Amino acid sequence: MATVKQKRVRKSPEERRAEITAAAIRLVGEKGYYGTSLKDVADAVGMSQPGLLHYIGNKEGLLSLLITDGYDMYGTPDDFMRSGLPGSGPDRLLFPAYLRYLVRYNARRRELVRLYMILESESFSPDHPLREYFEHRSEAVWDHYSRYAWTIPPEMGEWSETMRPVVRRCVEAMDGVQLRWMREPPVDLYDEWLAFEAMIFPSPVWDGYR
Repeated sequence: MATVKQKRVRKSPEERRAEITAAAIRLVGEKGYYGTSLKDVADAVGMSQPGLLHYIGNKEGLLSLLITDGYDMYGTPDDFMRSGLPGSGPDRLLFPAYLRYLVRYNARRRELVRLYMILESESFSPDHPLREYFEHRSEAVWDHYSRYAWTIPPEMGEWSETMRPVVRRCVEAMDGVQLRWMREPPVDLYDEWLAFEAMIFPSPVWDGYR
C-alpha cells in the first residue's frame, strides 16, 4: 500500500514571528540574553539559523522584536482609551486609572515581564545591546506619557511643570512591585500596586482624580 505523503503546511510570516517571539521570551527569560544563542531559538521553533535570521536580522534584532516591538507596544494609554474603563475617556483621562489598567495587563503577561526585568538587570553590562535603552527609559516614558491630555488635580498645576518626578516614582515603584511579584511567595501584583498608588497619589489632593 502506498504511503500518502503529508502536504507541508507553510506558515505565514506572522505565525513564524509569533512562534519566534514566544520561544525567545521563554528562553531569554530562563537563561538571559547572554545565555541564549540563536541556535537555541531556532531549534525551539524548528528552523535553521539562516531561516531565523531572515525574520530577526541578528541577535540584537531579536531583542527589538521582544521589547520595542512587543513589550512596549501593548498596554499603552491608547489601549486604555479604547477600553471604555472608568477614567479612560479622552475628555477626562486619569493617569492613576491608566496605571491600574497597566498593572492588570502586566499581570496577564508574567513571562514577558520576567524577561523585561532580566534584560534590565543584564543591561548594566557596558556591552549589552539594551544598555542605552534602559539608561534613557525614564526619560522616554516621560516623553511618551506627556503626549496625552491627562486630567490632574488643579493643585498639581500643569502636567509639564509638576508631574515629571511623579511619573519617575511610578516607574520605580512599578519595577519594585514587579520584582517582588516574581519572587516566592508572590504578592498580588494589583493589590501591592494599590498600596503604592495611595502613597504616590495621596488624599485629599488626588481624590476624584484616580
